[in-house]
Amino acid sequence: MERRAIVVRGIVQGVGFRPFVCNLATRLHLHGFVRNQTGTLLIEVEGEPPSLEQFLTELANRPPPLAHVEHLSWEAMPPQGERQFSIASSEFAPTSPVFISPDVATCADCLAELFDPANRRHGYPFLNCTNCGPRLTIITGAPYDRPRTTMASFVMCPACRAEYDHPADRRFHAQPTACADCGPRLQILDAAGRPVPAPDPLAHFAAALRDGRIGALKGLGGYHLACDARSRATVAELRRRKHRDEKPFAVMVPDLAAAEKIGAVGPAERELLLSPRAPIVLLHKRPRAVAEEVAPRNPYLGVLLPYTPLHHLLLRAAGGRPLVMTSGNRSDEPIAYRDDEAPEKLAGIADLFLVHDRPIHVRCDDSVTRVVDGAELPLRRSRGYAPAPVQLPFECPGPILAVGGQLKGTFALGRGRQAFLSHHLGDLDHYEAYRAFEKDVALYEQLFAIVPQVIVHDLHPDYVTSRYAQERAARLGIPLLAVQHHHAHMVSCMAEHGLAEPVIGVTFDGTGFGTDGAVWGGEFLVGDYRAFRRAATLRYVGLPGGDQAIREPWRMAVAHLVDAEVELRPLKARLLPVEVRTVERMLERRINTPLTSSAGRLFDAVAALAGVRDRVSYEGQAAVELEWLATGVESDGTYPFALSPGENPLVVDTRPLIRALAEDTRRGVRTALIARRFHSTLVELIAAVCDRLRGATGLGAVVLSGGVFLNALLTREVSARLGADGFEVYRHRLVPPNDGGLSLGQLAVAACGFAGCAKPQAAERMETQRCASASPAR
Repeated sequence: MERRAIVVRGIVQGVGFRPFVCNLATRLHLHGFVRNQTGTLLIEVEGEPPSLEQFLTELANRPPPLAHVEHLSWEAMPPQGERQFSIASSEFAPTSPVFISPDVATCADCLAELFDPANRRHGYPFLNCTNCGPRLTIITGAPYDRPRTTMASFVMCPACRAEYDHPADRRFHAQPTACADCGPRLQILDAAGRPVPAPDPLAHFAAALRDGRIGALKGLGGYHLACDARSRATVAELRRRKHRDEKPFAVMVPDLAAAEKIGAVGPAERELLLSPRAPIVLLHKRPRAVAEEVAPRNPYLGVLLPYTPLHHLLLRAAGGRPLVMTSGNRSDEPIAYRDDEAPEKLAGIADLFLVHDRPIHVRCDDSVTRVVDGAELPLRRSRGYAPAPVQLPFECPGPILAVGGQLKGTFALGRGRQAFLSHHLGDLDHYEAYRAFEKDVALYEQLFAIVPQVIVHDLHPDYVTSRYAQERAARLGIPLLAVQHHHAHMVSCMAEHGLAEPVIGVTFDGTGFGTDGAVWGGEFLVGDYRAFRRAATLRYVGLPGGDQAIREPWRMAVAHLVDAEVELRPLKARLLPVEVRTVERMLERRINTPLTSSAGRLFDAVAALAGVRDRVSYEGQAAVELEWLATGVESDGTYPFALSPGENPLVVDTRPLIRALAEDTRRGVRTALIARRFHSTLVELIAAVCDRLRGATGLGAVVLSGGVFLNALLTREVSARLGADGFEVYRHRLVPPNDGGLSLGQLAVAACGFAGCAKPQAAERMETQRCASASPAR
């Protein structure tokens, strides 16, 4: 007989790991105990050596569905002659770290109970177990147990308590455990937020949606606005009320078969839709599947399956029809999540509310993802994914907080080799979103028992996250690190893949503060975690009006025409002469016209030149419409461009491209063909620059990052072309390539910099944005 003491670290608490261990040990006739303690699982087990080996194998390779084993170690102990296996009382130190599982979709066992008339939880919209249900959105503190969740006020009935206390039960220590006798309940409110008598609130709400009304539904991490996705009039009215002219809505359908009726579902899309994460997945839209107003002129449809019992019941009560399920907010505002604010924030939008009395503590939007070449490409990492950790390629020398950027906000906490990325926080220029950022940073620090010893932020001095970092570092007297925007993009992709050697980083996006004070965005970097140099860039042009140019792509078209010394009368004919003259004067006199190398703004310029879009109603609209036009069109050539000889950094001259594209426009070439030629040109441009940089540095690995690489056509073709040219190509798979992934890159830069990682030999004259002395902020 042998005895072993086993320590398991990872997501092992609140996910049914202890009953799993108990049942496994009992099956293998092993004795001992299992205990939660200090952020780990401690197991002492004894028996015959073959059984112990099988126990370790299954422990590591077949954990419960929501568990994630980060580390497992064991040491021999003297046998103690025990004759049973037990679950011992938990031991938590006040500062012990706990890995929190994300909120996950309803499991098959709970679904079977939900629709079983003989089950005591039949039709109960808040059933769950250790394998599913809310986690992050209900937690209020650590350690994770019921008194520190928003279920604290719901006293379990005897039947639920018996399940909660029984080690062999699926609901053993499932903190949100409840039933109709003791748990949360539904209620209907009218448009003004007043209670409405309704014997069956769910049936009342579903009937209203079937009748063409717009409802607000309190979900897992906030309110959704819901309506019949097949009713053109209703969806159009939702757009009018929400002030969301063209940005697409997501659609929820009851099951996979229904998803296949409205969109093309491949094996990878199927896996994502059915996964416990249950994200919104972009599918190629089938004709006339839903009202055109759901996603106007868009070849894609964001589709998700029900991920809570309430959603499953609602879809069934609505007759299985597809429902618009979009964020409960006005255009661009944070999603409403508090019961006292929802009726006010959604006044004039929702005709009625379906609410419940379980509070939401952490606002959490739905995650959004897509599949490119059979692999996931995240657009928004939030519910179902956060706060699961991302493995770092090296140890953090101490606890680190990375605060991300201004838009698509996330933050990250680093400890050991773990990066705990937050859920999506939205655009932090909204005060309410910034307040949520402050609150959630504090919550995550408590949950993971992390007190930062270093804070890292974007180089941009005016980001609210930069100011937060500066003020807090000064208050705590700890080092502060500023990381250049595109360096963070590059490193985020490196960290995902565990790359250790220097790379070529193709970082294309809309806006990032450069080391020279200009607006970068079309960058080729050479470097690693510790440092980089700007090896090549797109040619600078003016950004007339700053942020106004982002909302009005025609301004970028004029800027590029002026730079290329080209007239384009079809563009000017669509604009007011006074507008054009004003922008031309701004460019000539450099008034409110910073310089930019942005690839995102080049997309905008081309979209306006080709007549696709002069103004946008949501971020990136011009670029995505250009992508849609180009997709499926056979390439027949490229536009010219030039690489400046001998310059450092190498400059990609876009003027030949603009002149040739303007000539195509004059000649009446099809817009779709212009869009296709432009995409093909970017592929050739990236390949040419990477080849030139490989010749100068000897580097053969390329990472693709920045929001432009959400473009599936460009990402697919650049990856294929570089691969054919002999490069190792890496793209994002765990965090978004847009600013939602910045915090991971910032964290990795800080961890490597303060750990003293060696600088790569191949990267010459690199720049780093670390504070020179790494001394406490002042």
